[in-house]
Amino acid sequence: MELTNDIIVTNRVALESTNNEAEFNFNKGEKHIHIKEQHLQLSYYRKIGEVIKKYQAVVLFGPTDAKSELLNLVKTDHLFEGIKIEVINSGKMTEDQMQIFIREYFK
Repeated sequence: MELTNDIIVTNRVALESTNNEAEFNFNKGEKHIHIKEQHLQLSYYRKIGEVIKKYQAVVLFGPTDAKSELLNLVKTDHLFEGIKIEVINSGKMTEDQMQIFIREYFK
């Protein structure tokens, strides 16, 4: 979500799905499926990182550990050094709740 002049625009980054390949890969073993999922997740985090590079301040929030995993990834890249990135644990939120959270955070 991007907050500009008190207007919030939601942009979504699509996660590639492994469901189409799951049955095919099942014969290759669970380890192969797990490695494939890790690669897809890393690719997803990198896509989000490309979006983050445009901002001066970013808050990562939500109920899972994905926000911390993403933070650990971007910390290793010097291109993110000038960006203030904060991680906040929160429960699952509706779209409206997320917008309220963003407005309050950046107030």
